[in-house]
Amino acid sequence: MKKYKPGEEVPVSGDYTAYDRKGHNGGDLYLEKGKRFPATQHEGSYYVIKE
Repeated sequence: MKKYKPGEEVPVSGDYTAYDRKGHNGGDLYLEKGKRFPATQHEGSYYVIKE
């Protein structure tokens, strides 16, 4: 499972789930390829693509 940080370029259009550094689900969102992962409210947060 590849983790993406806020500000990185979205590699593939699709649904992504945000997690905080403790692994708590922060919600889902659809992102388009070439856009940037949005900022989060918590330090250490990351995104993973939903499969």
